[in-house]
Amino acid sequence: MFDIIFEDPVTQEKQFVYQNSWGLTTRSIGVLVMVHGDNKGLVLPPRVASVQAVIMPVGITAKTTEEEKTNLFAACKTLEGELNDGGIRTKTDLRDNVTP
Repeated sequence: MFDIIFEDPVTQEKQFVYQNSWGLTTRSIGVLVMVHGDNKGLVLPPRVASVQAVIMPVGITAKTTEEEKTNLFAACKTLEGELNDGGIRTKTDLRDNVTP
């Protein structure tokens, strides 16, 4: 939008409009998604991402006891708390129907 003119109510002179965009446009968001996304998903830069780190317990097999699982899950939650306290936005994924 160029050459937008308005009439000044005081002087009755025609003046150009000053236009500024201080918000994040949809084009900027689209570029961000295209640059940081692929068929496996979207990996946002840490400053933009709502979650910066995901903790997933690994090494659980059919032979793992419930006590071992409970201890591992507790260790994951402890680590999540430490990272969050350090300013890293973290979540723990304890789902058992997915693998990392």
